[in-house]
Amino acid sequence: MAIVLDKSQRWRVAAAHVFLIVLCILVVSPFLIVLSVSLRPGNFATGSLIPDAISLEHWKFALGLPYPGPDGTLIEPELPVLKWLWNSVKIATLSACVTLLFSTTGAYAVARMRFRGRQQVLTGMMLMQMFPSVLALVAIYAIFDRIGAAFPAFGLDTHWALLLAYSGGIAMHIWTIKGYYETIPMEVEEAAKVDGATPWQSFRLVLLPMALPILVVVFLLAFIGTIIEYPVASVLLHREEMLTLAVGTKMLVHEHNFRWGDFAAIAILSGLPITVVFMLAQKWMIAGLTAGGIKG
Repeated sequence: MAIVLDKSQRWRVAAAHVFLIVLCILVVSPFLIVLSVSLRPGNFATGSLIPDAISLEHWKFALGLPYPGPDGTLIEPELPVLKWLWNSVKIATLSACVTLLFSTTGAYAVARMRFRGRQQVLTGMMLMQMFPSVLALVAIYAIFDRIGAAFPAFGLDTHWALLLAYSGGIAMHIWTIKGYYETIPMEVEEAAKVDGATPWQSFRLVLLPMALPILVVVFLLAFIGTIIEYPVASVLLHREEMLTLAVGTKMLVHEHNFRWGDFAAIAILSGLPITVVFMLAQKWMIAGLTAGGIKG
């Protein structure tokens, strides 16, 4: 049976469609501008959205391939962009895994266990998240300078130091997972214990599979937040081959030489890992795995 809409409802539907189209245009426009700049000859940021001539010199530079210079000779890229990209993906993946490991267990402790000082711990974590990491850059540098004197593998200019620094920002993720744990009835775990499961087995085999959607979300947030992070990485990393992509791209912007074309190509390249991870995890994000956890 066809649904008949009155005139006012049709106008609302039309207005909603117009709003969504305008919103999509506003969201896509910056990406199209960056893509256009990456395809223009030279390093000019201004110009038409559709380039008069298509040039792949900036993409060849980003991918580490020889590109033609002003006089037509081939120039070898002087910056290891792909190395920086690999460093970013490696650090972001390891950091997201470590964050997920500590935040899932920490959230379980504050959501399911009752102990003295529990509320104070939660309040303290919330207060710590109110201050941005930029305020602690001097302290972070001093701490890892001292750590490097005793343990060089975790000192300045190492990826392990950066991973350790990123692992400290799990308070927000603990709050996120804690809220999701509390939506899962405790009767599910109690039923597993009645069947002979240990507390660790009920946590690993019952609770974690049901909380998979929020775990995927936390992994994505940690991965994206790490791969685009700049202040802490710029303080701890200095050698060219150790830099992440976010820090390395600073070398393309000098006071009298703005290489916008190369910068645009690298910017689009940096978004590919995030896109791939999001597409792989999308089906888990939309799945309601807690539905049907308890039968009436």
